Amino acid sequence: MIPLVFLTSLFALPAGIFGLPTDVVPVSGQTISLLRRNQSPRDVTEWGALAKSQRENLIAKYGSPKTQKRSTGYNLIVDQLDDSSYYGSLAIGTPAVSFDIILDTGSSDLWVASSSCGTSCGSSPTYDPSSSSTFHNLSTPFNIQYGSGSADGYVAQDTVQMAGFSVSTQGFAVVDAVSTDLLISPVSGLLGLAWQSIASSGQMPLWQTLASGNAWDSALFAVQLTRYKNDSTAQQLEPGGVLNMGYTNSSLYTGSIDYIDIPGTPSFWYIPLISMTVQGNTVSITSGSTAAIDTGTTNIAGPASSIEAIYAQIPNSQPATGEWEGYYSFPCSTTVNVEVSFGGATWSMSPADFAFTQTSSTECIGAFFEASTGTGTPSWIFGDAFLKNVYSVFRYNPPSIGFANLSSIAIAENGAGGTVPSATIGTASASVTNTSDDPRGHALSVSLSTLLFLAFSAVLLL
Repeated sequence: MIPLVFLTSLFALPAGIFGLPTDVVPVSGQTISLLRRNQSPRDVTEWGALAKSQRENLIAKYGSPKTQKRSTGYNLIVDQLDDSSYYGSLAIGTPAVSFDIILDTGSSDLWVASSSCGTSCGSSPTYDPSSSSTFHNLSTPFNIQYGSGSADGYVAQDTVQMAGFSVSTQGFAVVDAVSTDLLISPVSGLLGLAWQSIASSGQMPLWQTLASGNAWDSALFAVQLTRYKNDSTAQQLEPGGVLNMGYTNSSLYTGSIDYIDIPGTPSFWYIPLISMTVQGNTVSITSGSTAAIDTGTTNIAGPASSIEAIYAQIPNSQPATGEWEGYYSFPCSTTVNVEVSFGGATWSMSPADFAFTQTSSTECIGAFFEASTGTGTPSWIFGDAFLKNVYSVFRYNPPSIGFANLSSIAIAENGAGGTVPSATIGTASASVTNTSDDPRGHALSVSLSTLLFLAFSAVLLL
């Protein structure tokens, strides 16, 4: 979700889950299994974690020399409203309270609705600063603008836990006013996963604190998203995939990960957009174009001339009107095939993701829409309509984005149904302390407990 100061975007609706393990689990980390209608004893995330742990425990026992222990974790994601948004969860405060939060690689601020938010936050659960013994008010005003609304409040610090990691004095915003419908229950806030340089609060994002502090096995995080929009039996909430922190799950992709470096100072997660074909025909892309990779945006935005050229390849398509201004309609009977390249491999997009929604028995609205971005910001925004088709990796150093083809196991999760994960509190095994008052700097101390992987453990120690 790109802040409005950089982009006027449509349909940047709330989007991922799971901060910490349940109390009933014998080890720390993420623990809720992702059950499907054809249930199996364990899901692919757990099998991947078991295989990884078995190999690394053996190396730890018999290998030499021994290396410094770091950690990995995962956060199960929820698909909300037919792929409109994806959210995860984390816990804030002492004692810790869990919240569902949008996972947004298009912004950099963590914020959560406060107990003083009132009716604008609807029925979303709220954070009560007075209930946390580790809360500290920095008394700095906070405001952020999105295409779908705004959030206002103040900047504070508290202990934040996610995927088995605990970060002390993490900076975030306590929000007491939001635009109507910016939050859709059970979501209580947003976790920005882009870089500190664009944080409205000035605070270092949670992921960047962990990556720069060497808390992770590998300084990266990865995302796999599910598809339910073409499932007529889909519920309002469905299992949405996974956020891997500190590692990549090789069971979710095939082949190698194709990395493309960020072509400048890290801010958004953006890379060059080199080429695009629609129905096998080349669409002209302005030289030097870049694309932001944004889990917090539902669809795909681009310059008006390029969007027009895309729909010119689809017979009987036309600009939509009214509330659909900037979008195009096209015959639902048409199967639209799109391929894009960011400078390396070419990636295909499912026709199911090109069709955003159906407005009549014969007409559909396409996922590509017109939007003008600000000077110095990416001219294209690639959201979930594209990201559902790839395994996406966001690497800290060198700053880059990687894509890989989804494995058959990952693809099988689309429309599979099952139990929707819920936010749960537990004990974190990896802790990071940010002791600096300077929002642009941090001092870290990392302590990792030694434990063996047991069934349903999401945090693996090397």
